[in-house]
Amino acid sequence: MSLRDWALIIMLGAIWGCSFVFNAILIREIGPLWVTSLRVGIGALGCWAFLLALRKPIPREPRLWLQLGALGVIAYAVPFALFPLAQAHLASGIAAIINALTPMVTAIVSHFWIGGEKATRTKFTGVLIGFAGAAILVSPALASGGSSQLWAVAACLGATLCYALSLNITRSYRHVEPTAFAAIALTVAAVIAIPLALLAEGLPVMTRPESWGAALAIGLLSTAFTFQIMYRILPRVGATNFATTTFIAPISALIIGVSVLGETILPIQLLGMLVIFLGLLFIDGRVRRIWRVGQPG
Repeated sequence: MSLRDWALIIMLGAIWGCSFVFNAILIREIGPLWVTSLRVGIGALGCWAFLLALRKPIPREPRLWLQLGALGVIAYAVPFALFPLAQAHLASGIAAIINALTPMVTAIVSHFWIGGEKATRTKFTGVLIGFAGAAILVSPALASGGSSQLWAVAACLGATLCYALSLNITRSYRHVEPTAFAAIALTVAAVIAIPLALLAEGLPVMTRPESWGAALAIGLLSTAFTFQIMYRILPRVGATNFATTTFIAPISALIIGVSVLGETILPIQLLGMLVIFLGLLFIDGRVRRIWRVGQPG
């Protein structure tokens, strides 16, 4: 991949790392179904604003709307609900580790997917190294204890599987304009998620300003804005490479903790960042190319 693509992936991973903070703020006042409903609903409005501003055509085929809507449920509605649901009962460090499994799950799914990317030994090694780095990064959080209920762990694993499946399915819709793709998928996800949230959790009540700020941030920044970039680079970088954004998320969470909450970065967490960077080099293939150049001819 080009350095530009890696820069975009790192930026997306950093922004999506903030989503864990936004989730934590929101679940103080509302249930997990309303967290996902607000995210996909506000995100859909943001994407439609982008679509109108860019003056892109709106697809009108009912079949395409149904297909993209189904994908929106798998890619957004379900995992966006599973993570806040789990975070209400699961230590954040454990949730971060499970989220970092996404590249590994994606590599496995892609390997067996019809027409998918076949996992090379170097790429799979990079995935393992990246996961090890994520585990090192959040090890202090694990050492401090916390709830680790089995069902919550299973919920996070289910979310990573949803991401892996959706990343591979998305490759089949390269012909759809990215902004329209995101707008339609999020709209259908919102149409399904909001009634379910009303039935299960009633009307949401948010009284804290930070809750409203978190809702707008997770909808407009972590969803509408990032999706404009995601659907443009995914076809050229591939599902496995793109899934490495989940290795970046714990790093951004640490930076937020230091700059906003006054937390400190431990030496072991710096080591975790270095290991993650090494894993990215393996996945990108740069380590293998450097090795070949260094071999005697």
